[in-house]
Amino acid sequence: MDDLVRLLTLRDANTRVVLLGATLLGIAAALVGTFAVLRKRSLMGDAVAHAALPGIACAYFVAGRSFVALLVGALVFGVLSAAFVSLVKATTRIKEDAAIALAIGGFFGLGVVLSRIAQNQPGGNRAGLDTFIYGKAASMVSADARLILAAAVVLALATALLHKEFKLLCFDRDFAATQGWPTLGLDLLLMGLVCVCTVVGLPAVGVVLMVALLIIPAAAARFWTDRLGPMLALAAGFGGASGMLGVALSAVVPAPASTLSRGWPTGPLIVLVAAGIFVASMIGAPRRGLVADLVRRVRLRRRVALQNLLRDAFERGEETGDPARPWTPRDLRRPVRGETLRRAVARGLARPGTAGFVLTPEGQAAAARVIRAHRLWELFLIEQAAIAPDHVDRDADEIEHVLPASVIAALEARLAAVDRDGPRETPIVPPSPHAPGATP
Repeated sequence: MDDLVRLLTLRDANTRVVLLGATLLGIAAALVGTFAVLRKRSLMGDAVAHAALPGIACAYFVAGRSFVALLVGALVFGVLSAAFVSLVKATTRIKEDAAIALAIGGFFGLGVVLSRIAQNQPGGNRAGLDTFIYGKAASMVSADARLILAAAVVLALATALLHKEFKLLCFDRDFAATQGWPTLGLDLLLMGLVCVCTVVGLPAVGVVLMVALLIIPAAAARFWTDRLGPMLALAAGFGGASGMLGVALSAVVPAPASTLSRGWPTGPLIVLVAAGIFVASMIGAPRRGLVADLVRRVRLRRRVALQNLLRDAFERGEETGDPARPWTPRDLRRPVRGETLRRAVARGLARPGTAGFVLTPEGQAAAARVIRAHRLWELFLIEQAAIAPDHVDRDADEIEHVLPASVIAALEARLAAVDRDGPRETPIVPPSPHAPGATP
């Protein structure tokens, strides 16, 4: 309880520093990570983070335990890893994902070896190089927070000033090149921002987890919007919330009694909070979430089943020459579920009679719209794509339920089949190309 009070009141100086640093790091990483995700450079941050370890070890050999020197070494090797991936991709037939895997494995393996050599030297076990692997956000000091603040300001300004350029680079690089934009320079600059953000975040969450802080908030924001501005805002919010909540949980949730630690590790908890936000977004986002997608699929299946019933009943009336002739589910071309028939009756599209069911005027109009779309598409495929009449029915069956009114109007104009008498309660229906004596 005391830990919670100290956290809420920000009474403890170390808690304030860690909370501020982790929140700013989450925001900065999310802003840069959004462009990395859209540019399909998600794994590049992983390569940069793993390449930072040998840079830290080399910097220790040269300058000792200087924190600034360690970060500079990490930045240099991060840039080298990005250049290595670009060189392999440009000069060989190896794909980018394989080149990134080579960089991750090779640089990280070199880093582990150099780190072990450094730790075996006199005083090397006190160098703290192992903290860069998993991070140690709980021991963040004011200088670390100020460095993160400066980096966050620089990264935010860079993404704001280059918003238009990065947007064009992410969504249409070829068009940007034809317009004279320096796409290679912009790409390198984006990778440079990824390197800076990754290196700054290493002391907090480490080599292994930094890529998660870059990618997860942006990936979570992608479920909520398809516009860049809102995506940047949401990603920054998710990243900041991940840092804040992760620090809060590590401060107030007690560790198991069987461990010697006072609390849970801060860096992994930050990433776990970000992962929880991603899972919640993946499931519950109103447009792209799994629940929304499932609802859309169920509604589409129900709508298709109802439209198929109306179409089969309407076409049976065409075949018999009596649209008002009663029918039963067994008379229709496709199987009909009882739930679909009940919905047709409930919506006033069909009504039961003594000898079966008949379509109401509203049902006939709805069926005519479906068949109209179906046959217009059939005629388009026959006349414009030169497809045989006996090969177009199945394609039209799949698309008739999703053709928008604008496409139907364009088909009518293209095929000179516009109803010259104006709108009708029951739209005019072209004859079927499969009917006896029909000429395509």
